Amino acid sequence: MTAVDLPSSDDSAGIAEYVDVVVASIGDRRDIVLVAQSMGGFTAPLVAERVAVEMIVLVAGMVPNVGESPGDWWANTGQPDAQRLRAEEEGYSAGMNDPVALFLHDVPAEVVTESAHHVHEQSATPFMAPWPGKGWPDVPTRFLLCRDDRLFPAAFQRRVVAERLGIVPDEIEGGHLPALARPRELAARLHDYWVTRG
Repeated sequence: MTAVDLPSSDDSAGIAEYVDVVVASIGDRRDIVLVAQSMGGFTAPLVAERVAVEMIVLVAGMVPNVGESPGDWWANTGQPDAQRLRAEEEGYSAGMNDPVALFLHDVPAEVVTESAHHVHEQSATPFMAPWPGKGWPDVPTRFLLCRDDRLFPAAFQRRVVAERLGIVPDEIEGGHLPALARPRELAARLHDYWVTRG
């Protein structure tokens, strides 16, 4: 397994540069299952246009439409209203734009402390340009929805995944960052995808 460190804080890097970094990290490897978290949903299908992958797995992912910038995705999908409604229902509306309330509410405190030095500012550059993909690639795709995700609420994600990918997502407990909050459960799901990919 290889975790790719994208140049997220580099204002000169957009989605095309993210794709280059992922493709370079794959190199000549084969039997690739490409796992993309959140905004990685804009990168993964473009990687699959350049590298043979056996499967794409989106974890709490954004699913692009042709010509849609990541910046436009939010309003186009109705995400702000879904996030606000979930916040009101759950009673944390005062922290609706608080990164801790959004992303770390179910992450153990010691993990938050350990991982703090891995947090980088996200450049606005990748959000600006239209997505250049020609559509979702002809690659088996699985979507893992996080039921307690405050950024991309479950009902919202079920609708977007159905509309844009035409599939029913698999589901896992927890918030937007299962790799930090529920690493064993996430690893087990990814392993299952790997062994059943054929």
